Amino acid sequence: MYKSITLFIVISICLGCFVLVQGKDSFFNLSKQVRIKPGLPMPNFTFPGLDGKMVSLTDFKGKVVFLNIWATWCPPCRDEMPSMERVYQKLKDQDFIILAISIDPSGAEAVTPFVRDYKLSFPILLDKKGKSQNLFGTTGIPESFIIDKHGFLGQKTIGPREWDSPENIEYFQDLIERP
Repeated sequence: MYKSITLFIVISICLGCFVLVQGKDSFFNLSKQVRIKPGLPMPNFTFPGLDGKMVSLTDFKGKVVFLNIWATWCPPCRDEMPSMERVYQKLKDQDFIILAISIDPSGAEAVTPFVRDYKLSFPILLDKKGKSQNLFGTTGIPESFIIDKHGFLGQKTIGPREWDSPENIEYFQDLIERP
């Protein structure tokens, strides 16, 4: 009887250690995925824009950055784009920028007509090889990261939102006004 209980305890401990080591947010995370959490600095990135010019997060130091990972074939992404454009129009003359990284494998071929049809004016970046998934640890799309003026993550959101809601505008304004 004691051998069975001891064996059960040893197996439970081993299983618990295995789960601990494998967890994405674990201290022992051995994967290449970056752990991104509110309060931590965002990793820098560089992706080409629709115009071919390379764009990096560090280009926007001193601005609040709304970073959105999306694709043209994603219905929730399509749903939130108009509200993102309204936020951009409202805040673009302040220390605020939206960077939308498309993960469409065909790149500009799929994204250019989408941008034209949705009348988007904020910068669109292209990630044809899906590097952003490992870089930001995304699990799906859309995923958005709100980055403060100092490059730290303020908020990570999974799924679509009405970004131009009064609560979100107030949140962005608060970040913009902080020193």
